[in-house]
Amino acid sequence: MRIAIHDFAGHPFQVQLSRELAGRGHSVLHLYLRELPGPKGRLERSFQDPATFECAPVSLGAPFEKYSMLKRHFSHRKYGRVLAERILAFRPDVVLSANTPIDVQHYLLERCQQTGTAFVHWMQDLYCRALRSVLTQKLGACALPLANHYECLERRVCARSGAVVFITPDFQTATAQMNFRPARSAVIENWAPLDDVVVTHKQNAWSARHGLAGKLVYLYSGTLGLKHKPDLLYRLAAALEGSDALVVVVSEGLGRTHLDQLQQRARLRNLLLLDFQPYAEMSSVFGAADVLLGILDGEAGVFAVPSKILSYLCAGRAILLAAPKNNLAARTVIRAEAGVVADPEDVEGFIRGAKWMAGEPELRRTFAENARRYAVTAFDIHAIAAQFESVLREAVEATARRQHRTNTHTPAYSRVAAG
Repeated sequence: MRIAIHDFAGHPFQVQLSRELAGRGHSVLHLYLRELPGPKGRLERSFQDPATFECAPVSLGAPFEKYSMLKRHFSHRKYGRVLAERILAFRPDVVLSANTPIDVQHYLLERCQQTGTAFVHWMQDLYCRALRSVLTQKLGACALPLANHYECLERRVCARSGAVVFITPDFQTATAQMNFRPARSAVIENWAPLDDVVVTHKQNAWSARHGLAGKLVYLYSGTLGLKHKPDLLYRLAAALEGSDALVVVVSEGLGRTHLDQLQQRARLRNLLLLDFQPYAEMSSVFGAADVLLGILDGEAGVFAVPSKILSYLCAGRAILLAAPKNNLAARTVIRAEAGVVADPEDVEGFIRGAKWMAGEPELRRTFAENARRYAVTAFDIHAIAAQFESVLREAVEATARRQHRTNTHTPAYSRVAAG
């Protein structure tokens, strides 16, 4: 098959899937938004990549205005047009698109339908739920028509796609309750690339460069929005002040800016704030930690599934996660016996968990071993790619059948006119 895979964010595991599918004999074009800030995967070709694999950025030619609603709307419109042109020029049999704003996803789906190209919606987030919450906070009751519009778009994308891939059964249940009716669907949980994030020694070049040797390190790495409760990281550092513990935050975004502001008001000497590090150093970054931190607030936590937790499992370190117990990431940490999960509203419970783990080096070691063992078992890219391959092939076949029925039932003169 000729497969176009679009991941708006440029994350690591999506591009790993593209490489694996290319290695299985498919021609794969992997696309992402160049201007979107955040952690990225291995997006450059290497000599080891299959000849049928191509990875290319899609550029807006200007900064992506993430935090301005109006400017972001126009950025989405421009990006949708540029993206669709790039994909359709490749003439794929099927498009798999993930992490994409629902208005862009809807536009891309429509363009694919116009050309008879199969389309698979890879649902990484229940976009309309998250957007309804954000819009209500900003616009109050005036948000209702706009929120309903985006819910309608997401319903159409689910109904008209050749298939929908859910990353958790929770999405499958929620969309059914909202009357989203995909023609076919599959649940394939997210993963992290085992070869990209490996277990390393705590004393490594990166930890030495940042003065972490001999410290008990609690480390948070990844996107940090306000929904991730950055205050919790600051309060943890404050509670550990005076000990040999250090809280390290490797991030950018609104949450990181908030921590910078807190540090300016009352500086904590055991809170180290760093920008995103090169992806090639990620194993060393995680390896410097004794405990890896993850945070989601109660409202965002039910449907958000942070990929950082999956990378943490690969790194083979104990995990301290503040998230609702019914969140998939929380269930995964508990299932893997890889760490401690606290309620995001229970600040004292989160801090108690951190202090308890500080005094239990053997327990941390057991959690770390369990984490890597779980990742090795669950993140087999060959098995995962086979699942996607099956979904993509079914979508192509279903689209071909639908095209055949349309052509069969369209009068000859109409087909000539359309041609």
